[in-house]
Amino acid sequence: MITSADLHLSENNGSQASVGLPMKVAVFSAKKYDQDGFTQWADPSLQFSYFDSRLNALNVKLAQGCHAICAFVNDDLSADVLQQMSAMGIEMVALRCAGFNNVDLDTAKALGIRIARVPAYSPEAVAEHTVAMMLTLNRKLHKAFNRVRDDNFAIDGLLGFNMHGKTVGLIGTGRIGLATARILKGFGCKLLCYDVEPTDELADSYVSLNELYAQSDIISLHCPLNPATKHLINSDSLAKMRDGVMLINTSRGGLVNTKTVIQGLKSRKIGYLGLDVYEQEADIFFENLSEQVIDDDVFKRLLTFPNVLITSHQAFFTKEALAQISTITSENLMAFAGGNATGNELVK
Repeated sequence: MITSADLHLSENNGSQASVGLPMKVAVFSAKKYDQDGFTQWADPSLQFSYFDSRLNALNVKLAQGCHAICAFVNDDLSADVLQQMSAMGIEMVALRCAGFNNVDLDTAKALGIRIARVPAYSPEAVAEHTVAMMLTLNRKLHKAFNRVRDDNFAIDGLLGFNMHGKTVGLIGTGRIGLATARILKGFGCKLLCYDVEPTDELADSYVSLNELYAQSDIISLHCPLNPATKHLINSDSLAKMRDGVMLINTSRGGLVNTKTVIQGLKSRKIGYLGLDVYEQEADIFFENLSEQVIDDDVFKRLLTFPNVLITSHQAFFTKEALAQISTITSENLMAFAGGNATGNELVK
């Protein structure tokens, strides 16, 4: 771990000029658990200012006087925001997440703003949540929980199926997809996998995307969001799937065309839907809206289906993952402060 003691290194030892210490960091979309995590695991020489609001073009000025910004999955790092950051002299963005589809990397590079991320933080956390969603939808654990609390001990309507022997299609076999595959193998599932960069461990499981769609009882998404994968789940791909398929998305909301999925639910093409992400989640997830009216009619329609399970982007949320996120984000910031690199940079 890079600490303040390492910052005596000369600028010639790294690719970046040192900003020195104390290094001031503006943390956006900050919750109490973010503050607790940095307090416990970050280098104590870093000075954090916490802002609950999501970063955007209107509030980026809150970071005035800071050396870096620490951002999360729904923060706006578009060209406009990055240009304002550059005008304030901010030269570093530390993402406390793996995904970076919210960052204009070309603009960051042109402005000389360094972008670093946390490429891997307990992939098992997301994998375990993925399988938990499969089991909850299958065995209807959420419904059973509510019934028993109402003294209803009847089990009609709670019929599930054995995971053992079922065919599960994994789209994306990076760290999280691979961790999910290992769990599902323990259940005795047959795996079908698709990835543009196959891994040796699953070499015998790779098939074409069309074959995966056609043969899978359960399909789980573990790929990044980019122009090639946006709305990967659409009317064409749904038409190729088995009737009553279970679809799980714990990756990025934009992989799924939500309106098309609603039609799939209504037609019974989709028998079970588990979402930990949603394309328009930025105005909904991570906030308590229980006393407010949610204006998103598409999202509210999803909630009306009895075979839909939605969690609010919590798949990553374990103690182990928070520790890794805080530690690696701290290391990325300290490396920048000392003019060094960690290998986690998207833009150097």
